[in-house]
Amino acid sequence: MAEQQKQYITPETKEKLEAELQELIDHRPVVAAEINERREEGDLKENAGYDAAREMQDQEEARIKQISEILANATTERGALQEGVAHIGSVVHVYYNGDENNKETFLIGTRAAASDNKDLETYSEQSPLGAAILGAQEGETREYSAPNGKTISVTIISAAPYDSEKAATPRQS
Repeated sequence: MAEQQKQYITPETKEKLEAELQELIDHRPVVAAEINERREEGDLKENAGYDAAREMQDQEEARIKQISEILANATTERGALQEGVAHIGSVVHVYYNGDENNKETFLIGTRAAASDNKDLETYSEQSPLGAAILGAQEGETREYSAPNGKTISVTIISAAPYDSEKAATPRQS
């Protein structure tokens, strides 16, 4: 069985997920007590409070599992990311279809990698755009097919490893 490749997440996202996970784990006894309290009310078939407490438990346990899987399969290490090349974990500044006024800045990675910077979009490396530009160097133009079937060209202005303080600011040429 092939080992799953670790997905990049920002350090801020990792901290946020770890805090949420701990909060959910710490909340388990409260939910269990609520279930026990509602169970003691009697007939479970017509006990809306019991049903609601069990539903809350199911939702929280599902979220614990989801966060645990994200963290188990994620890394904040940028490893061999190099300046000037679009990689997973890179913040990329591009323009589209030869129009240097049609610019965008984004992080390449999974949605779990998304930063807390609301101005910085995250595109999956498996999206048409993300897949097209992986490995592209500054100045290089690549093409991809948009979901509407149109072919779009994208030119890399700059690519740099994610840095929360510089993420949304294009490098000056």
